[in-house]
Amino acid sequence: MNYIGSKYSLIDFLEESINKTLKLCGEDRKPSEMVFADLFAGTGVVSGSFKKQGYSIIANDIQYYSYVITKHMIENNGNLDKKHCNELIDELNSLVGIEGFIYKNYSFEGTVEQEFRRMYFSEHNAKKCDAIRITIEEWLVNGKINENEYFFLLGSLINSIDKCANTASVYGAFLKKLKKSALKEMELSPLPIMQGSVECRVYNEDINELIKKVSGDILYLDPPYNARQYCSNYHLLETIAKYDNPEIKGKTGLRNYEEQKSVFCMKNKVEDAFADLIKNAKFKYIFLSYNNEGLMSFDTIEKIMKKYGKYKVYMQQYRRFKADNARDCKSDSTIEYLHCLIKE
Repeated sequence: MNYIGSKYSLIDFLEESINKTLKLCGEDRKPSEMVFADLFAGTGVVSGSFKKQGYSIIANDIQYYSYVITKHMIENNGNLDKKHCNELIDELNSLVGIEGFIYKNYSFEGTVEQEFRRMYFSEHNAKKCDAIRITIEEWLVNGKINENEYFFLLGSLINSIDKCANTASVYGAFLKKLKKSALKEMELSPLPIMQGSVECRVYNEDINELIKKVSGDILYLDPPYNARQYCSNYHLLETIAKYDNPEIKGKTGLRNYEEQKSVFCMKNKVEDAFADLIKNAKFKYIFLSYNNEGLMSFDTIEKIMKKYGKYKVYMQQYRRFKADNARDCKSDSTIEYLHCLIKE
């Protein structure tokens, strides 16, 4: 997925910096003997990378669509039959589309009698999405698939339909005409199955509550940096993931997302939330990804982290994420800081 804040392009920088810190601290345990937590997991890029290295992973995200994808990527450890999974994918791809919730609310044809005409998906892809989503749920209820297969299939659907969305990367708005990629017929593509040898756990909770219940060795934090809420930017993926027929409103068909708002997107609350998080973290090594344009200042972060042990910082310049070319940005690149705390 083309995801705001994704660390895909920075993964080498993160791995090198974290491994360098462990080495400097004389850490000699093997990855399989350590717990790595990624508690703002997003699409699981960072936690997936450290899973490949052999760490036991704790992952979390308050957004349910993120939880679905990460639940598969992190928790499915060789417990899926690849041949059977591919057969399930083929069966879902053969379905005939139906006029379900997505078609009736987020396609131009389906909203013809509504106050707002929406064009998030083509008619074909909206119907196909509905057919696949309904069938996945029916298969779970009827016992045709187990929970592991359920999250594999649902995560694959979220990832596949996102590639056909008629948006400029996020779902805060749709384009007035179907773009080239949105005109292509959706093909359900399987998410990779990532083998692992140690136990991993994935949560769908508020991080400041979860941090009181988990512990480990390495804590990686990648909170939102600015006031734009993920729950509104990706509201349609949330609806597809839950398929709960929510009440929606306005031109963009937003669902109610009050319970999923992050205090890390609120300038008057983020500092206290971060201080509370660091205070309650039962991890020796804590790393925070944050750029030079975030709501919290560099000095604020340094001050909070220094209260609890030894502090240092790594930095890397990188190209900013742009949801559309028309967005007015100060520059084409930003500086990513990886703040590091060795908690005492």
